[in-house]
Amino acid sequence: MSDMTYEQRRGEIAHYFDRTAVAAWEKLTSDAPVGRIRASVRAGRDQMRATIVSWLGEDLTGKRVLDAGCGTGALAVEAARRGAEVVAIDLSPTLVDLARERIPADVADRVTFKSGDMLGKELGTFDHVVAMDSIIHYQIEDAIDALSQLADRTSGSIIFTFAPRTPLLAAMISIGRLLPKSDRAPWLQPMAEKRIGELMDTHETLEGWRCARTHRVSSGFYKSQAMEWVHA
Repeated sequence: MSDMTYEQRRGEIAHYFDRTAVAAWEKLTSDAPVGRIRASVRAGRDQMRATIVSWLGEDLTGKRVLDAGCGTGALAVEAARRGAEVVAIDLSPTLVDLARERIPADVADRVTFKSGDMLGKELGTFDHVVAMDSIIHYQIEDAIDALSQLADRTSGSIIFTFAPRTPLLAAMISIGRLLPKSDRAPWLQPMAEKRIGELMDTHETLEGWRCARTHRVSSGFYKSQAMEWVHA
């Protein structure tokens, strides 16, 4: 397990997605043909995004949504099409630039793209926060603390994804760590749903919040679980 601080880990993730992985990420999030493994990841991410958007509701008119870790902006577009005013932020300026290039004209005036830290207080307050695959590289304590900072400025719901702690995922991560460091993403930090609940229950800032629902997606090499927090 990594002993990096949140800030150190954030810097490592920013470097990877802004330098090493940009071309691969651009292709993965497009309609371009990809190999079998990446196709399964693409399909899994599409399933997860559809689930999250459905949890936000059909009509988001007048709602302010934070897409924390927006990548190339697909979820931000879907939320905006349901009427939301979206702030979409990512650590990678390169991915944010790509998201701006891809934004459809019909929602361009409802999405504000920014590069930087999703925890920045200058972003303001929100009705809903989505962190899809944004905290999966952090240790569980750091991830819950980050979500608690967002909860302090959120009135409706927080939806996030995490890598579920399973024997298969642990084996896949172990194999990934054998790859040259320059070729691999910052490794995932699997989380147990029970432990998330324990940390949530004992975190002072999260008093008054509860888990409303969860959903797991398993598509080839994409193993992810969504969790929705709402005010109790």
